[in-house]
Amino acid sequence: MAKLTTDELLDAFKDMTLIELSEFVKQFEETFGVTAAAPVAVAAAPAAGGAAGGDDAVDQDEFDVILESAGDKKINVIKEVRALTSLGLKEAKDLVEAAPKAILEKVDKAAADKAKEALEGAGASVTVK
Repeated sequence: MAKLTTDELLDAFKDMTLIELSEFVKQFEETFGVTAAAPVAVAAAPAAGGAAGGDDAVDQDEFDVILESAGDKKINVIKEVRALTSLGLKEAKDLVEAAPKAILEKVDKAAADKAKEALEGAGASVTVK
């Protein structure tokens, strides 16, 4: 197999939708055992885990934010999903309509709570696992 240059890889990524790219990143993380998390989230996670003395913080440090239903204000929920995930309008709309669906996966407690509050404020029904 021919080795691809960085520019060729970037061109291939430009042709992908955000959902396809997201799935690629997940598979890349699983294959190589790495995480493509933002440096801010990585720095915040140990501080939150070290400061909390409860058993929940020790047992679980990664949370999934799951949209159970969009409620009556679907447009507002779509806007919040776009803000939280950086998805395009169509992808966010499809994700909201496919509820129950994970919006954010493997985020720290603070990010999960913030996302839950924002989505519930927009009228959605959300659970954090």
